Amino acid sequence: MLISHDGPDSTQPKLFLTYFLLAVTIVAAPLGNVLLGMGMKHVGPLSLWPLTEFLSSGLRVFGTTTIWLGIGLLLAFFVAYMLVLSLADYSFVQPSCSLSYGVVALLGRLMLGEQISALRWAGIAVICLGVFIVARGTARTTERG
Repeated sequence: MLISHDGPDSTQPKLFLTYFLLAVTIVAAPLGNVLLGMGMKHVGPLSLWPLTEFLSSGLRVFGTTTIWLGIGLLLAFFVAYMLVLSLADYSFVQPSCSLSYGVVALLGRLMLGEQISALRWAGIAVICLGVFIVARGTARTTERG
């Protein structure tokens, strides 16, 4: 799973960093998207024409704190995702990031008041089980030159 250019002593910190960065990606993307959605609902419908209405819409959007928090979390996701891809196999990272589907449902329920059906929760559980299976497999990483 991890690339180790050093001796065995360097594996533990890299392992911790990998899982920490995965946790950031799993939480930051869904939370950022929820905050963007909340911010846009607060802003209301946007007008694209005439130009003065478009500029007014842009000022409302970028003057909203919730929008900026969402953008910041999505940037944090992007940076964490790039970093974790430098540490671990893509075939491990990408399935692990799908755990964010559970976070999306949870945030939808808690922050947006959405009703989540039992069938949807069951689907999320199947995804999480798949991630558990993928994570337990042996990862093959080659040294990069």
